[in-house]
Amino acid sequence: MKKTQLLLWCVLGLSQMPLQAQTVYDQIDKQADAVEPKVIAWRRDLHQNPELSNREFKTAEKIAAHLRSLGLEVRTGVAKTGVVGILRTGKPGPVVGLRADMDALPVVERVDLPFASKVKGEYRGGEVGVMHACGHDTHVAMLMGTATVLTSIKNMLSGTVVFIFQPAEEGPPPGEEGGAKLMVDEGLLKDLKINVIFGQHISAMTEVGQVTFKPGGQLAAADRFVIKIKGKQTHGSQPWAGVDPITVGAQVVLGIQTIVSRQMELTREAAVISVGRISGGVRNNIIPEELELEGTIRTLDVDMQADLHDRLRRTATNIAEASGASAEVEIIKHVPITFNNPELVTKMGPTMKRVCGEDNVSISRAATASEDFAFFANEIPCFFFSLGGMTKGRDPKTVGPHHTPDFFIDESGLKLGVRVLSNLVLDYSTKIGK
Repeated sequence: MKKTQLLLWCVLGLSQMPLQAQTVYDQIDKQADAVEPKVIAWRRDLHQNPELSNREFKTAEKIAAHLRSLGLEVRTGVAKTGVVGILRTGKPGPVVGLRADMDALPVVERVDLPFASKVKGEYRGGEVGVMHACGHDTHVAMLMGTATVLTSIKNMLSGTVVFIFQPAEEGPPPGEEGGAKLMVDEGLLKDLKINVIFGQHISAMTEVGQVTFKPGGQLAAADRFVIKIKGKQTHGSQPWAGVDPITVGAQVVLGIQTIVSRQMELTREAAVISVGRISGGVRNNIIPEELELEGTIRTLDVDMQADLHDRLRRTATNIAEASGASAEVEIIKHVPITFNNPELVTKMGPTMKRVCGEDNVSISRAATASEDFAFFANEIPCFFFSLGGMTKGRDPKTVGPHHTPDFFIDESGLKLGVRVLSNLVLDYSTKIGK
């Protein structure tokens, strides 16, 4: 491992591009400076008007209108509400994709901002608050800014640039398709012959100016499980006359927590099982017939993933049977491991260090969060990295994490995102991907 990291950092330290190319980089910086106020304005508008997965109708309209104003070829209705902009340089070269996700989350915002979300929406049959609690509004705004910058230097690029605005990264509503998987299934990558895709994710717990990434498996696979425990209904005053699925469910919750802590080889890779929803019963004095548990599984190794699935089924089934109940276990593979192509990461390392500064680029550990960008990375070489969005000097332990009401992003870091994406495209299209 030490040799691999040493090789990577040796490549990261390669010399700068020739002086002649420096004028192109200066032009990118100049255009990024000019578009920064618009990027911030777009972000605030999107933040104030968030839309849930597969419902990003107004968001898509705003994106499409901007891309058309740049003179790009625009496709709408991709994977339901997605938008794709195509910049053709007219010169031979690779097809480079850049991806931003568009959807918000069913979260009520608690941050005191003049552009805080007050939007309500419908999720699983109930009214919910809607908030960009994961930074997708910043992703969209930065990619709109990048499209502006790259269009302005079109004559300095080669090949084609594809701007991918993807809906439903957080997962489509039950019973619907969506997200990166649907884009792949619809043939986006093959139709446009995309060679590589770069993607970035803002981080509320990483300082502005910092960029982190990991070659190989960077983010975990995410699988959803549903356990239906069936007992025998009875009056709450006579539990012996039935089989209590609630008590069995409590034992199952505790039992499956020992799978990771006592049965998995955690020195190999991390793994997580969490129960996020328990549903059952209608009133206080009736022991119900059925209880449902729903949760998530996170793994960073495909063999461990298969093993964990088997152990989850066996644990839930055997605990239920020991109490006279039964358990039906369904595991739905949701998102695969997000894999950064090591060769692509190595080649683009010098670009990251040149743009961000050597001290601001670092190799991260794998994380148990997941990203449906993984569906793109399963098909073609991809590079996904994390961009700092936390105010400098703050303690990461005190900031609002992603997917929470207190999630906050420092907008001073957005310009760097535009610069990084623009430079990655320039260097890959004119130097590396030829």
